[in-house]
Amino acid sequence: MPTLPIVEMTGVFGNDRKRIDHAVKVFGYATAIAEMESMDPRTREVVAISSILHDIGIKECERKYNNSSWKCQEIEGPPMARDILAQLGVNEDIIERVCFIIGHHHSFEYIDDLDFQVLVEADFIVNASEKELDRDTVMDFAEKYFRTVSGKKILGKMYEQK
Repeated sequence: MPTLPIVEMTGVFGNDRKRIDHAVKVFGYATAIAEMESMDPRTREVVAISSILHDIGIKECERKYNNSSWKCQEIEGPPMARDILAQLGVNEDIIERVCFIIGHHHSFEYIDDLDFQVLVEADFIVNASEKELDRDTVMDFAEKYFRTVSGKKILGKMYEQK
């Protein structure tokens, strides 16, 4: 596994521990799903990096536009991620893929491969918990958008009825 941009992400978010915690939780679920799905090392690297940096544009959105809308994040995130990853010496093909995912991670119609799918699932798992979404809302979303066996299994265990 390459050097992960956790310190860089933390530097961007500063004392915004809620956003740092969110990114780290998404990273945890994403890397677990990637491992459970037996992804190859390059794809796992893309998943790990994109999960850490998926919301990296939020602060810039707030600074420039006074909002943190998902559309704004998809615009501001990729250039910031590119700068961070270039400084870390990450291969250009990985940078391109990570920037594509970050630039579309709220636009599910662009999901084109397993690395992107895993990020969407991990981000939703964390968002559902943080926003305390009800079981029916969570399961409806999962039915529409979850594709990995592992993501479905994790979510199912978290929201199974007892």
